[in-house]
Amino acid sequence: MNKNSTNNQIQRARPWPGFHTSKNLGTIGDTNCMEQLLVHCANAIESNDATLAQQILWVLNNIAPPDGDSNQRLTCGFLRALIVRAAKIGTCKLLTTNLNHSMETHKFSIIELASFVDLTPWHRFGFTAANGAILEAVEGYSIIHIVDFSLTHCMQIPTLVDAISTRLEGPPFVKLTVAGATEDLPPMLDLSYEELGTKLVNFARSRNVMMEFRVIPSSSSDGFSNVIEQLRVQNLIRPENGEALVINCHMMLHYIPEETTLSNRFTSECTSNSFRTMFLKAIRNLDPTIVVLVDEDADFTSNNLVCRLRSAFNYLWIPYDTADTFLPRGSKQRQWYEADICWKIENVIAHEGLQRLERLEPKSQWVQRMRNANFRSRGFSEEGVTEVKNMLDEHAAGWGLKKDEEDLVLTWKGHNLPGLRQTIPGDSNPGPSSLLPVNLGMCLNDQDLRTEQLISPTRSYPKKSKLLPPGFEPTLQASS
Repeated sequence: MNKNSTNNQIQRARPWPGFHTSKNLGTIGDTNCMEQLLVHCANAIESNDATLAQQILWVLNNIAPPDGDSNQRLTCGFLRALIVRAAKIGTCKLLTTNLNHSMETHKFSIIELASFVDLTPWHRFGFTAANGAILEAVEGYSIIHIVDFSLTHCMQIPTLVDAISTRLEGPPFVKLTVAGATEDLPPMLDLSYEELGTKLVNFARSRNVMMEFRVIPSSSSDGFSNVIEQLRVQNLIRPENGEALVINCHMMLHYIPEETTLSNRFTSECTSNSFRTMFLKAIRNLDPTIVVLVDEDADFTSNNLVCRLRSAFNYLWIPYDTADTFLPRGSKQRQWYEADICWKIENVIAHEGLQRLERLEPKSQWVQRMRNANFRSRGFSEEGVTEVKNMLDEHAAGWGLKKDEEDLVLTWKGHNLPGLRQTIPGDSNPGPSSLLPVNLGMCLNDQDLRTEQLISPTRSYPKKSKLLPPGFEPTLQASS
């Protein structure tokens, strides 16, 4: 079948029964059209209209190839997710047999993961700002207990250890407790946390830092209650002045469900509180020296599929767009990078209930939770801001930094990305502090776009990660 014949079939296929045409739909193949087709397809699947769903899926399959431009690849990710959802629902189970869009996520080695995370400031922004705040907060402590709730498998820790090792008063003793999530969340690692811990301890030793590593298997489905309970017990014997308690939450807390149907294991308050709010209150009750909370500013919590689809579509274009600046078409690294995004899309669109783990919520909601847990905001030091700016200079043009009141916000082409807010408890005790970020998906006005934010030439995949200090990679390989 030639191209003209295919285009004619697409045009003759519209309008379909139940498909509400509109001048606002736009030219078939543009971004607005793709979003509208996805919305109509979702509605058809939800109403169990297999005929209409099949027709729209066919059109999407032809206009959104998996190797197309960033918007086409984004749409293809949503197409995959709708196919998975359709396969679960009534008569729509029969319509997906001829559409194969499976994608497997990659399991990274440590070196691969460090280089992978280093590709963009998406995670490094939080690492850099958080590490700066942590170093300020733990100054003078001889023992530092870091509790790591991190999506990136401790990739933040090596540079933090490297910085701690150069303290004028000498390196402290570091206790690292990792919440080993029982769910498989990308990016995935190809070794156990016990093996990872051995490598981190060896690296710390090479920096004359004594480290104790412990992993506590725990689930986000109940607010990491296993970790909370063990921390509470340990806190009973925690030295008053000699040990700093650092709670590091990087892109993990949005996996804690909003539902309150599960039993409440770490507070006797009524179950009207969400697990997220209870988690923050439980952390606050541990009287930590500093809490670091980094997460994304988007809303994937709606029970309405179309609302979630629109929110995710208008947010997740950003990682696809950034990929075009640093990963060559057809590379394995781009496949790994976009497979992780597709996992996120599929989880948001294809699943419901506790199987739907991706539950981002707006910044305003996190701010309110922090206030309810008795935290208040605090600004960043100029030195910390400078560190973040220096980090951004290592990456392609298009990335920017802005200050929004007391928040630091990472931007891509003027659109907000991961950002941070530093807060302290709302009582008279100036000791503990909390770091709360504000993240993604909020479009700025046109006048906020930086004129220098132009796309740079494609950046090659780095052979050596800036996340790993000198000496870290050989240490890891020697301990394998």
